[in-house]
Amino acid sequence: MNATSVDEEFNPSVHVYEPHKVGLPPLRPYFKALWDRREFAAEMSRTGIRAANTNTFFGQVWLVLNPLLLAGVYYLLVDIIAGGSAKDDGSARFAHMCGGLFAFYYFSGAMTAGAASVVGGGKLLMNMSFPRMLLPLAALRTSFFRFLPTMGVYLAIHLLMRQPLHWAMLLAPVFLILLTVFAAGMGMIFAALQVYFRDTTSFLPYFVRIWLYLSPVLWFAEQAPAKFKSFIQFNPLYSLIGGWTDLLVRGHVPDLKMWIAAAAWALVAALIGALFFMSREREFVVRL
Repeated sequence: MNATSVDEEFNPSVHVYEPHKVGLPPLRPYFKALWDRREFAAEMSRTGIRAANTNTFFGQVWLVLNPLLLAGVYYLLVDIIAGGSAKDDGSARFAHMCGGLFAFYYFSGAMTAGAASVVGGGKLLMNMSFPRMLLPLAALRTSFFRFLPTMGVYLAIHLLMRQPLHWAMLLAPVFLILLTVFAAGMGMIFAALQVYFRDTTSFLPYFVRIWLYLSPVLWFAEQAPAKFKSFIQFNPLYSLIGGWTDLLVRGHVPDLKMWIAAAAWALVAALIGALFFMSREREFVVRL
């Protein structure tokens, strides 16, 4: 069941329905409605932050402590138990793991929260008329503000580990923006899939864990294990997180192909995610 036009669909005072038809809505009115309701998405995000107690002291401590403890565990396994490499600088590796894990858990949190946003907002969808894309975007906003405190902690770790400060570190936010765009696209894809396949969120944690091991978080981008090198270029996070950590941790400007690959993955994911989500969102209420 969907409204006869986009204007009617997003006007709560109009209730004219016709048989459902899968397809894209008129894009210009859709994005206008999306922009007009940006404060609605921001308020949903703020509500989610308050509900998760991330605006409290101990809530923010846990946001930082969780990936920090994981970095310590992985450092113990990779650098101490496995012996590491004679050429490795232990302090650089630990700083790299922290920077990589903070970014990875931002991405995975945004994707997982986005995947659950539509099904979790079932009652809201049935009682209000608004562009459904606001739900995964609100989840993305929540994840971003949960990620911000970790950057202050990373800076302290960077200084404690005596890593160099370099002008190239100022370029790291470019890869963070691309990672955010990629996370938005993946969140929309999984949000739509979750409506049709309710076990998607049960599968995601395993998918995310495998993705972590295949990404340059536990190892530097140029030190990809030999068994990964044949297909590593097909992992979007290889360029997205690899470029992020190269700039943030070591102050190295990545090769041009790393920039191009990161931008391409981000834009393709956002485009496919948005088109897939919009083409299906008008039957979400029926499926829920």
